[in-house]
Amino acid sequence: MPDDGIFQIKESLMAKETQNLNVQGMSCQHCVHAVKSSVSALAGVDIVDVSLEKNLVTVGFDPSKTSLQSIRSAIEDEGYSVVQ
Repeated sequence: MPDDGIFQIKESLMAKETQNLNVQGMSCQHCVHAVKSSVSALAGVDIVDVSLEKNLVTVGFDPSKTSLQSIRSAIEDEGYSVVQ
């Protein structure tokens, strides 16, 4: 007999997307906080990890609730550059 709880967890994981973004201009913990706060405020975002050392922002989100472009815009609105 399948466990419905496990099926729901797998289904929700399949709806998630994780993106690593190269972000330039971050230099301190204030920058980390600004990026985390602005991206976390978007609907559907559940993970935001910022690495100053690597200039990397890892975002886990539900693409049915927000887009990669919205995430980039949130970062750029804080004054940082997302590079390809």
